[in-house]
Amino acid sequence: MERTLVDQARTGDRAAFDSVVRSRIDTVYRTSLAILGNPSDAADATQETFVSAWCHRNDLRDPANFDAWLGRITVNACRSMLRKRSRKAVREIPLIDPVSEREPASTEQPLDVRTAAADAFDRAFGRLSIDDRAILVLHHLQERPVAEIAATFGAPVGTIKARLFRARAALESALAKESR
Repeated sequence: MERTLVDQARTGDRAAFDSVVRSRIDTVYRTSLAILGNPSDAADATQETFVSAWCHRNDLRDPANFDAWLGRITVNACRSMLRKRSRKAVREIPLIDPVSEREPASTEQPLDVRTAAADAFDRAFGRLSIDDRAILVLHHLQERPVAEIAATFGAPVGTIKARLFRARAALESALAKESR
């Protein structure tokens, strides 16, 4: 039935495409969020993924390869978001209390060990390239097999294995830098 829906969507059936989107939107969003680390950017990348999938639906040759095809579009949408993010960097300006002309006292509690470790991981993960993040997310978070990741990237299985090894090493190195 899934292949039938994908095939109908390829021919322009909006109801079939809507069904396909509904079945994949959570996965695409979670992948985008894991790669980008920002809910707003992940939502934008998810929307961009499905708009692009609709516009390029005729490019999908085999409905059996839909997930890999959609994964490639998702990774490209995340790349696009990262390029946009680097062009319009936002500088945070602290709020100053106009009466006392000093920064307001922080009401946050001190970070516990788990939160500090999670923050260190997020910073280390953010240092990785988009491809390294995507491969780690697809393999470890979404538990996709290497062959499917290879199809997503349009690369040989051996190349993906090497990239996965390199991505793990890069993450380990970034984590070591964070712990110093």
